[in-house]
Amino acid sequence: MGHGARGRSGGRPTLEEVAARAGVGRGTVSRVINGSPRVSDATRAAVEAAVAELGYVPNTAARALAANRTDAIALVVPEPETRFFAEPYFSDMLKGVGAELADTEMQLLLIFAGSDRERRRLAQYLAAHRVDGVLLVSVHADDPLPDLLSQLEIPAVISGPRSAMETLPSVDSDNYGGARTAVEHLLSRGCRAVAHISGRLDVYGAQRRVDGYRDALLAAGHEPDERLIEVGDFTEDGGRRAMTKLLARRPDLDAVFAGSDVMAAGALQVLREEGRSIPDDVALVGYDDSAIARHMDPPLTSVRQPIEEMGRRMIDLLLTEIADRRPAVTRDLERRQVVLATQLVTRASC
Repeated sequence: MGHGARGRSGGRPTLEEVAARAGVGRGTVSRVINGSPRVSDATRAAVEAAVAELGYVPNTAARALAANRTDAIALVVPEPETRFFAEPYFSDMLKGVGAELADTEMQLLLIFAGSDRERRRLAQYLAAHRVDGVLLVSVHADDPLPDLLSQLEIPAVISGPRSAMETLPSVDSDNYGGARTAVEHLLSRGCRAVAHISGRLDVYGAQRRVDGYRDALLAAGHEPDERLIEVGDFTEDGGRRAMTKLLARRPDLDAVFAGSDVMAAGALQVLREEGRSIPDDVALVGYDDSAIARHMDPPLTSVRQPIEEMGRRMIDLLLTEIADRRPAVTRDLERRQVVLATQLVTRASC
């Protein structure tokens, strides 16, 4: 039956006819059409060939209605909009998510929930089941949104666990390993008073970077000095404030590991104002390996985390959750925590 051929009834080809032509079940055809990753390459190719031969065109509206689906995914950012547009992390994450969704029929909704009012409005929106799944980016330990999604039985994936006991699927980079590698590099070039500007410690990833920092010092025989640790907030201003406090407490510091490139940029400004040369007086390392790192003067050594890949993997996990709607208790046994490797990219700042 050639391109544009009609089904056996003389009308539009049906899902059942595509399944028969491909030699698979109706559910398998549905998963392929919906972009589920739970299909082998050979099966996907057979279904796509059958779709092309029969000229099958999915009735998106009818399919979504029958399956109680909206064909929409929400990317929820529980942060102010200003931070979203100021930090490359979020735009890179969005790029990866968009790339992975490009070949599906899913629509992506970007929702900010940085204020109490926005959170209440989001809770009402989610309770109406207007999306098939949710991606949560930049989740804090006390954020009620993950528990709300579990209560509503809405599939969700978060960008990094809230704790070591996380129950939702998550995708993260190796925060501990990345931080430890950064500090080991600073120690290897002779630095002895290594300071750390951390992110907010209600973010588990920031906690793990502090752990990596401390363990690298201990492994090298250096007792961590709490005066060399200052909590920031992943913003440039936060980096400036933290650097000012660190210099006041330990003016003899000779290296700084910042928990983000943005905070490193703020720290660099303060070091310059205090007459410190980078890297001769103070070596500097950031985290993310964003465009900011490459464009700083001097260019910033930074820990690269594969942010776009994290976005793609989050979508991969979420589509699996959506396509495989088993009882929540069963799904809980198969939750996945994906951790991607990091890499230290050395440049002139140390």
